[in-house]
Amino acid sequence: MDSMLDSLMKTEFISVCVRDPRLHRDDFWHTHVDYEICLHTNSMCFRRKTSCVRRRYSEFVWLRHCLQQNALIMELPKLPPWKAFFSLNNTEQVNQRMKGLQEFLEIVLQTPLLLSDSRLHLFLQSQLSMAKMEKCAWGQTRYTVAQAIQRASTNLIDRFPLEDADKASCDSDCESSASSGLGLSVETPMRSSPLPFFESSDGDKGLFSSLSRSPSEGPQIEP
Repeated sequence: MDSMLDSLMKTEFISVCVRDPRLHRDDFWHTHVDYEICLHTNSMCFRRKTSCVRRRYSEFVWLRHCLQQNALIMELPKLPPWKAFFSLNNTEQVNQRMKGLQEFLEIVLQTPLLLSDSRLHLFLQSQLSMAKMEKCAWGQTRYTVAQAIQRASTNLIDRFPLEDADKASCDSDCESSASSGLGLSVETPMRSSPLPFFESSDGDKGLFSSLSRSPSEGPQIEP
């Protein structure tokens, strides 16, 4: 039996790739960049063996904070530093950030304790926003974690996930009434109180705060 388990562990793999940065315009003065995260695995920890979603830098910050709550005294890998004036025109800057985000995920995915956090799975394999991932993980939605991941799978076209407008539509559909076919969560029971929401540290406040710039400086890119 031990030899069979050892053989399984040796052949199991989890491959993740961060690629294809894209610029999105929020309004006239505000833009943000997101990245495609492609996952390929044969691990029994994942319901879906291949997936592609798009996430922005601030969502990586949220994920790290969530994982830290489960990691206890374990030191989590750091994210690449946030830059106030990040530009897609700066190839070196873009490549460094993508490399840092991928290295962060690679270390996380090789840590068995962190693989038990449902928010990690929702981050990698669903189209949900940060707020909805939090609620879903705590059983406060009409759909389970597995259903949210499966819903993203059925909405995936080729290797590319839905764009922002379709993502919002998916989120809305998932939380529709019982007529949508998604019942109350059976895999994630309701808790009496939700996990405290992400409270930014002084350093992170700069990340989430709006950056004021004069009209002459042009649009700003947010995390």
